[in-house]
Amino acid sequence: MSGYSSAVDRLISALGRLPGIGAKSAERLAHHLLKCSNEEALALAEAIRDVKDRVRHCETCYHLTESEQPQCAICRDSRRDAGLVCVVEQPRDLLALEKAGTYQGVYHVLLGRLAPLQGMGPEQLTVEALEDRVRSGTVREIIMATNPNLEGDGTALLVANRLADTGVKITRLARGLASGSVLEFANKEMLADAISGRQPF
Repeated sequence: MSGYSSAVDRLISALGRLPGIGAKSAERLAHHLLKCSNEEALALAEAIRDVKDRVRHCETCYHLTESEQPQCAICRDSRRDAGLVCVVEQPRDLLALEKAGTYQGVYHVLLGRLAPLQGMGPEQLTVEALEDRVRSGTVREIIMATNPNLEGDGTALLVANRLADTGVKITRLARGLASGSVLEFANKEMLADAISGRQPF
């Protein structure tokens, strides 16, 4: 018995399922929501409902976009080099590279990485859509920008093997990024160096 009402227990349990939120943090967040004004709590609930209703994946690159826009802002930007495709694991990795401000190509978001123990195999990733994109003939270079760790490297190898017969140049980010690190937490200078110093895969 937690000592809370069933409604509070449900809230704590739901918050505890969020990534990076442990039992104590979930309890603190629940108490904050109980203490804040109805307007603040309901604004949070409405923001969650809004993103679930309106946000979807871009039909070209699988980045996030609004439901009324089938393509994201990057894919719609005619100034971007559509022949240069940077492959990342998640939308947050794309945003980290965009903050570096030096890359002018487009992206492909895999929506994960190979992690068999977590049930993530090739069929859960958007590799097939990337293959279709490359085989359409508009892509001249793929930059593998998966995270520089065991799972990220395994994912990059899978993608490179699937595209080996296409004749498209495949490169990867230079190893200015520390092995085992995550793109999301790299500073923009490190990411800019990694993009400009990329090496053949």
